[in-house]
Amino acid sequence: MNSKPEKCYNPRDHTIPFTDKEDEFDFECEEFQSRRARMSCGHVVTPMSLTKYCKYLLRKGESTFVCGQFGCNVEWPYVEVRKMALLTPEEMEYFETTMAVNAFKTHFDSKTCPGCKYSVTRKVESNLSVRCQMCTATKGRTYEFCWQCLREWKGPQPRTDRCDNEGCCNDALKTLRDCPYVNFEKVKGVTECPSIRACPTCGILVEHTGKQCKNITCRQCKVEFCFVCLKITTECRKAPKPDYYGPCSTGIAPRQTSIPVWQRN
Repeated sequence: MNSKPEKCYNPRDHTIPFTDKEDEFDFECEEFQSRRARMSCGHVVTPMSLTKYCKYLLRKGESTFVCGQFGCNVEWPYVEVRKMALLTPEEMEYFETTMAVNAFKTHFDSKTCPGCKYSVTRKVESNLSVRCQMCTATKGRTYEFCWQCLREWKGPQPRTDRCDNEGCCNDALKTLRDCPYVNFEKVKGVTECPSIRACPTCGILVEHTGKQCKNITCRQCKVEFCFVCLKITTECRKAPKPDYYGPCSTGIAPRQTSIPVWQRN
């Protein structure tokens, strides 16, 4: 049970676009009591479900709020989220602070050094071993740490998968390796295609629910790609007799063993 009172819309607030449709963001079936309302993209929320979903995005490191319902990549403005989630002053402070921190980390690719606790920016995204200049100067020796497990580096480098510290592993690669196959409802002739892929442009993990066609638009970089062959849609469509609901001419791309690095210019 929720320890805090449930947030509910004022039924007399005529600025709220109310609807009788089901709450599409109540993923845990908590059946919130508030009236439901539509976001600007048309999908339905309650204040509690929207708050929980947006907090989930912030914990994942996002600095913006994208709907995420299948086929919908609309980015909700923070002012809309603040109003429709009925954010309390404490929640607004958490949201705004976390958004700023996440945006900094995204654009400058920085993490806290485990040695000196200062923020360090990674210059080479394809190498998990990162040198801290502050620790190198104070310790009188080269100090490098693992960008993944945030411990002092062990083993040879450069490496993209892990260091030699016990327990260091790339959770994204583990997910790509172990995820089940997707069961396409409308795409014919495609079996044993992983249900989770790393976007070939930016590397963020994307899941296909099996509904609709085989192409999907990445919620982060907004690039559309084919979930089956992992080519950008424009490339996939160059094949003879391209089909959104059929096999690709190059077959099914194997499970990915590395995460693409976003080459932002």
